Amino acid sequence: MSTHDDPDRVRRTMTDTEPFSVLDRDGHLRVETETLGLSKSDRLALYEHIKLARHFDQRMLSLQRRGQIGTYAPMTGQEGSQVATSYALDAGDWLFPTYREHAAKYVHGIDLASVIRSLLGYEYAVPEDVNVMPEYIPIATQIPHAVGVAWGCTLQNNHDTAVLCHLGDGATSEGDFHEGLNFAGVFDVPVVFVCNNNQWAISVPRERQTASETLAVKARAYGFDGVRVDGLDPLAVYMVTQNALEKAKNPRTDERRPTLIESVQYRYGAHTTADDPSVYREETAVEKWKERDPLDRLETHLYRTGILDMDRQATIDDRIESQVQTAIDTARSVSVDPGRMIDHTYESLPDRLRKQREELSAFVDHDTSITDGA
Repeated sequence: MSTHDDPDRVRRTMTDTEPFSVLDRDGHLRVETETLGLSKSDRLALYEHIKLARHFDQRMLSLQRRGQIGTYAPMTGQEGSQVATSYALDAGDWLFPTYREHAAKYVHGIDLASVIRSLLGYEYAVPEDVNVMPEYIPIATQIPHAVGVAWGCTLQNNHDTAVLCHLGDGATSEGDFHEGLNFAGVFDVPVVFVCNNNQWAISVPRERQTASETLAVKARAYGFDGVRVDGLDPLAVYMVTQNALEKAKNPRTDERRPTLIESVQYRYGAHTTADDPSVYREETAVEKWKERDPLDRLETHLYRTGILDMDRQATIDDRIESQVQTAIDTARSVSVDPGRMIDHTYESLPDRLRKQREELSAFVDHDTSITDGA
């Protein structure tokens, strides 16, 4: 790609076959900086968010191993794409995450302490003034919901809001994927689907998931655009997502609003902390993908362009460590009532559950440590 490409020509290189990329392994840009749509401060902010996400991931894995949070889905290797997609969103846009999009939620406005509270099972972990849905655990069930919200925007003549829906490569084999994308195409709703193709649906490899050449080409069947992007290139992911969101809100006469983005990435770690990836894949494959690590590539670019230096990096590292620790302390300080887990099961609590709740309350009264933070 020429460094003198104009924006329209750059957009034409976003296809559903070859992954779009603007940052090489050595930190050199393949496009002019003006084409990125990201200032120096934006690129530095992206870097800090990605670095925070990686540190956060390490801390959550540590807490899980000590039994202080439940099963955790790590995001290392995928955090660059998560951060970049959310960075492209406007505050009023809606985000539909899966169980792995911890960084995506944070960048779109959920404070870190609330992200951790959701991992602790706290039911009010999503603030009401942030347009982020609770993370979806069942595969692909968020897709029809996201399309429904996007359709609601259309019915309300709201052309300033779009919906961004995350899904994994495994979700493309679910019926909800077909139904959701078909509906999105038929009703031409403002939704962007981000398929985080990390090459594995737990232990099922990408090549066993579909016979399609790529996942992005599946959009053709639904009548709208599909785009492949290098998911380990945060700058490219931002550009592709920004373009898709703009199209969702203000399509040209020959464009349809929905887009399916296939973000080609790799899951460095386990599917969750309940998984052992050494059973089904070789570590050499992981190391090969790490050669294009999103954090390393962006950091190299920032050093090359003078946006980052050692002093600034040290300041960022200190700030991140403090921020994550404060979030952990805040999240764990929440007092909980174990009896609340019974509250929303029935409209009117049956006698047997009322009795169980009374027994639980009596037990808790004798051991107040149960209601302390995790």
